[in-house]
Amino acid sequence: MQDYKPVSCDFHDELEAMATMNKTCDIRFKGENDGVSSIKARIADLYTQDHVEYLKTDSGVEIRLDKLIEVDGKRSADYC
Repeated sequence: MQDYKPVSCDFHDELEAMATMNKTCDIRFKGENDGVSSIKARIADLYTQDHVEYLKTDSGVEIRLDKLIEVDGKRSADYC
């Protein structure tokens, strides 16, 4: 597993707000072999395990936050 690179606090705050709104989001992320995957889901939880932050969807998909590309039009690269 690659070393975890923390996301910005501002991007994390955006994710928390989306989770609170409980709306379905378009989520793009780096999947296996760094290919891009896309899903539509609600953010059910944001949590930390072994110093790595994760997003868990209502369908049970878990994504490391540093693998997120874009969530509902909010690009992780746009946050410092």
